[in-house]
Amino acid sequence: MALRNRAPQPSAADIANQSQLQEEVEIQQAFEAGITTLRDLISPSSIEIHSDYFRLGTKYGRTLYVYGYPRTLVTGWLSSIINIDEVIDISMYIYPVDTTIVMKNLTKKVTQLEASASIDQEKGRVRNPELEAAISDAEELRDQLQVGAEKFFRYGLYITIYADNLDELQFVQHKIENIFGQQMVFSKVASSQQEQGMNSTMPQCSDQLQIRRNMNTGAISTSFPFTSADLTQEKGILYGVNMHNNGLVIFDRFTLENANMVVFAKSGAGKSFTVKLEAIRSMMVGTEVIIIDPENEYQKLCDAVGGSYIRLSLNSDVRINPFDLPKVIDAEDSGDALRTNLTTLHGLFRIMLGDKEAGLNPVEEAALDQALIDTYARAGITNDPLTHNSQPPTMINLFDTLQHMGDPGPSLAQRLRKYTTGTFAGIFSQQSNIDINNQMVVFNIRDLEEELRPIAMYIVLSHVWSIIRAQQKRRLLLVDEAWQLMQYEDSANFLFSLAKRARKYNLGLTTITQDVEDFMSMKMGRAIVANSSMQLLLKQSATAVDVLSDVFKLTDEERKRLSNFPVGQGLFFAGQNHVHIQVIASEQEEQLITTNPNASNTP
Repeated sequence: MALRNRAPQPSAADIANQSQLQEEVEIQQAFEAGITTLRDLISPSSIEIHSDYFRLGTKYGRTLYVYGYPRTLVTGWLSSIINIDEVIDISMYIYPVDTTIVMKNLTKKVTQLEASASIDQEKGRVRNPELEAAISDAEELRDQLQVGAEKFFRYGLYITIYADNLDELQFVQHKIENIFGQQMVFSKVASSQQEQGMNSTMPQCSDQLQIRRNMNTGAISTSFPFTSADLTQEKGILYGVNMHNNGLVIFDRFTLENANMVVFAKSGAGKSFTVKLEAIRSMMVGTEVIIIDPENEYQKLCDAVGGSYIRLSLNSDVRINPFDLPKVIDAEDSGDALRTNLTTLHGLFRIMLGDKEAGLNPVEEAALDQALIDTYARAGITNDPLTHNSQPPTMINLFDTLQHMGDPGPSLAQRLRKYTTGTFAGIFSQQSNIDINNQMVVFNIRDLEEELRPIAMYIVLSHVWSIIRAQQKRRLLLVDEAWQLMQYEDSANFLFSLAKRARKYNLGLTTITQDVEDFMSMKMGRAIVANSSMQLLLKQSATAVDVLSDVFKLTDEERKRLSNFPVGQGLFFAGQNHVHIQVIASEQEEQLITTNPNASNTP
């Protein structure tokens, strides 16, 4: 009989231990695999659901739904919620409804409403305006659906708000409800449905609340969600606070297709304050600023920053020669420098010598043209760029040339006499003696006689334009009370020419006026606005609102606001975007730019 060795049988305890070890290994593997999934990475540490709020980790949340709407919704009514400076999630659910079903229900509803109205009339009851409005609305909607002009939808709007604690959550809820309440839109907390509300506002397209309202195409379109009005860039200067969402409006106007800007406001609305604030902040980033100041509003700022303040008056020693030519210009313009300046001088002398309405007649135009060419030639200046460094002639030289010409030269000379040897002699009839090599230069024309003001603005702009073309830098040119230039066709054309060509020379033209109706009634005025990528509309008079709303395609709500803005608030347009802005200055900035000693830190 053979004997065989038999392996020892494992005990029950050994089997149990091995099973436990294997289970622990499997658990460890499952755990290690679990922590590497995206789901585990983005999931909160915990979720607590309560009747009127929920808690995700350390954050508190609450879902509200909208259940009531006014009879009429204005376009953009939801933008104030979308742009609110709080952490919120918004979900809209839109379900199309078959038109035939809606037509049947509407027909039934109209029949019921008309029956109720008929019963009230038979019983002699007082007319019910609400019932009449309901019948009218239902009939109008039925007509629109019948011709296919409208569609019908079921619309659900849910908002989930977040905060760090319950008190803050209550504050945000109150804020949301106030904004809605101002527009007669009513919301409620999703009581005992916070989990469903949270899921409904998550990006998983799951409408678990199912609280909907009937709406037609027009009403749905007013809820267009992509209306965020954010004008914040990484680079630029601070213009103010975005009143839509309390964000900052930080913008670089030179990033637009052109850097031109128009500022419209009634007197006292804060336009000078705003423009001066932009000027001082632009200087901080290296931009040069040139200002034409008709009312002596910029001297304090100019002195504070060490700028050049040039006071133009018949009693001052300042001289600007309109015959000056640019010293250095680019190759493209080098051959046309003289011709360009001759064109500018034609416009100037039409203002100085001609009638405000008729200007000069063709014979006088021809004589003036020949006289200007001859005057430059006698100074040794021709179309050859090598001759342009010669000393330019003056208005006195032009007077002598006209004096010795045939008719109508002597007649033009006599009309020019008051600017050469007469009442207005000196200021524009001698060689220039000014230097504008400074980061801020202000030309003050307040002390000039009324008749000389538009002439002075034209000559100063021409002189500045020559310097801008000679040396290209990032510059702002501010023309205050621009309506004075718009009185004459030639000066209006010159200002428009600046607006059109400014981009080429890295210039931003700012046109400021309070006479909006006159400015916008002119062809050149509208052209300047069209060539300005930025616009600022502060508080306006009632008549100006109608003009501007037509030009800028303002909504009814914006039209209402435009005539009721407090000082320093307005509509800020930059390219295709625009926001409601509040201009705010620091205490130090205000001290430099305000003209009101009792002003606060708002304009």
